[in-house]
Amino acid sequence: MEIFYAWQTDGNTVYLDEGESIHCVRVLRHRSGDEISVVDGVGNMYRCRLDDDSPKAASAAILETFHGWGSHPYHLDMAVCPTKNNDRFEWFVEKATELGVDVISPLIGERSERKVFKSERSRKIVLSAMKQSLKSSLPGVSDPVGVKEFITGCTAGIKMICYCFEDQDIPRKSVTEVLAGAPEGCSIAVMIGPEGDFSPQEAELALAHGFIPVHLGPSRLRTETAAVTAVAAVYLHFMK
Repeated sequence: MEIFYAWQTDGNTVYLDEGESIHCVRVLRHRSGDEISVVDGVGNMYRCRLDDDSPKAASAAILETFHGWGSHPYHLDMAVCPTKNNDRFEWFVEKATELGVDVISPLIGERSERKVFKSERSRKIVLSAMKQSLKSSLPGVSDPVGVKEFITGCTAGIKMICYCFEDQDIPRKSVTEVLAGAPEGCSIAVMIGPEGDFSPQEAELALAHGFIPVHLGPSRLRTETAAVTAVAAVYLHFMK
């Protein structure tokens, strides 16, 4: 199934930007009169008829609307420290989008090896992954923020931090245990630290602000693997 992304719609017509227009008209060779499927990034998929096959600014008339197409019944913010190898973080961004995530919040912590992160490339990956995985909601990729800033500003209803707490007698739950009884539509935030993990001070601050300590099983996981595992745990809990 071919999916295109509309940068604008007025309720009757969808408009493709130049990149999507080129892909639709020049690469896939669609012409006026063809039916195409278009998503708007905010939860709607449209069955459309291509009216203007301009490779610079194609547009199509909306024939039918499907609300909540490819959606998931929760709101998930994955707050993850970007890895030193940017390819690994981009792999996480792609897989998280395929499974079901709403916001990706890059974090810069005390032990982060990558102190500078540009979000624009990840936003392009998210757009491609959204279409590939047949979804109509485009996850947001925030500009990077400090770990402590994220902790103190997080307003999610369910907040989790993946941290070892090796020298502290602090019990940790699985993601499934934390989500037991959570209603559909709930907001969830999960924090994943950098290669050197969060600092003890960051972890203590998270606990003080209501974050629940969680584990992702007995294996030692890389940052990006842990992040995808957490997304999958949330996804599988709700999408039974």
